[in-house]
Amino acid sequence: MFPVRPLVLAFALVAPLLVSAQAGLTTVRIDDTKPQQTIAHFGASDAWACQFVGIWPAAKKEAIADLLFSTATGPGGQPKGIGLSLWRVNLGAGSAQQGEQSGIKDEWRRAESFLNADGSYDWSRQAGQQWFMQAARRRGVHQFLGFLNSPPVAFTTNHKAFATNNQPNLDPARNDDYATYLATVLQGLRRKTGITFDYLSPVNEPQWDWSDGGQEGSPFRNEQVAGIAKALSRQLVAQKLTTQIVVPEAGKLDYLFAVADKPDRGNQLATFWGDSTAATYLGATPRVARIGAGHGYFTTSPYAQEVKTRQQLAAKVQALPGLAYWQSEYCILGDNGGEINGNPRDLGIAPALYVARAIHTDLAVANATSWQWWLAVSPYNYKDGLVYIDKNKTDGNYYPSKMLWALGNYSRFLRPGTVRFSTSLDAPAAGKLLVSAYQDAKGKQLITIVVNDADAPAELRLQLARRRLGAGRSYVTSATADLQPGPAVAAGQALHIAPRSITTLVSELR
Repeated sequence: MFPVRPLVLAFALVAPLLVSAQAGLTTVRIDDTKPQQTIAHFGASDAWACQFVGIWPAAKKEAIADLLFSTATGPGGQPKGIGLSLWRVNLGAGSAQQGEQSGIKDEWRRAESFLNADGSYDWSRQAGQQWFMQAARRRGVHQFLGFLNSPPVAFTTNHKAFATNNQPNLDPARNDDYATYLATVLQGLRRKTGITFDYLSPVNEPQWDWSDGGQEGSPFRNEQVAGIAKALSRQLVAQKLTTQIVVPEAGKLDYLFAVADKPDRGNQLATFWGDSTAATYLGATPRVARIGAGHGYFTTSPYAQEVKTRQQLAAKVQALPGLAYWQSEYCILGDNGGEINGNPRDLGIAPALYVARAIHTDLAVANATSWQWWLAVSPYNYKDGLVYIDKNKTDGNYYPSKMLWALGNYSRFLRPGTVRFSTSLDAPAAGKLLVSAYQDAKGKQLITIVVNDADAPAELRLQLARRRLGAGRSYVTSATADLQPGPAVAAGQALHIAPRSITTLVSELR
């Protein structure tokens, strides 16, 4: 628990020579007497391209790994990468072994499984993904999450990795088989790679039909999710594994706190953590993390609705003691009310600003403790990737996007253990100027992140309730900059924010 100091009655001015009446100056009040949530990590997924890119020529895959995981700096303090602190690993259902018979048309969306048809295991599979796991660890990533979009095809009712007629693709009688498989994979990968998985997600977006063969996936109803989690809990305990189970990976955030249009697949926070007498209650189940994990898709437009949804979610989470919220998967999907379209690919600043707004509202409104992106590496003509590649299984070029660097304005500086403080602006700008502030785990730095989606610059004065700011340095992502370090910002100096930019200011605390 972060220590709370007695509330002071007046704010200590960081810039005493500046007055709030100064033209064009916005005052940001940071209440460092009231800590909010503690950040656990920022992550992204290895689906689906890393299975191929992990066997590309060494120089190229090492460069991509640097972009995703590195916390090192180059000349002038330029970050080499965005320093992800969690890596999501697609453990796969085995559609890749089925090939064209899998019914999944796009080879890049199939995934290998370690399970052989005779019940034995082949730990040489997912070689490219295993390379990225090791590359992440070499660059300082300490937290790993395994997930499956579908149970292995050996256990599914139709022997495919996608469902038929919107029916759950796992017979409850096979829950124990599925759980045993998952625990065996965790043990096998630990022996093979030395990596212990901190988390495991056994279901993914259970609200969707997953019947079109577009990728691996299976729908599940709430009682089935609970049954899978309980079976997996028994196996993890029996095999003395410390891995925590993360559910429900809701397809959109509304399903966490509302029945919505899925009566047997909605209201999942209350279903799993509300009524301790319910058959679906998971609050007393060993190894089930007290985390409500949901995906931010289809809830980020328009801005007013984005905020309202997250306010409702935060209230529901707060009503369940000890529960945390993870935004555990996002990319730009759909037309988003006309604000931005997921199609086509765009390496520029416009989608980066939109993503930064989504991260801000999840952290500063919904109190997310983790924020995770979908495809770390994408071959597609869509706004789903951080790094884009040529769709070539053995070699090709790679293309960093501004979305990568926008995420980096958060992930590179908000390390695990960072604590958010409440902030307020004296001149709110209806989503055009968004500010959040955080204290590092050692209590020595303040990290202030500003998203400016306006065509005009802004000047900010930072005020803290208790402590004072020393000198700092800014890092800017814009149409012409990728986490570019700026000149030193002196104590008391106003912070200049460029138009259409994301700025992170790292300041010493006194």
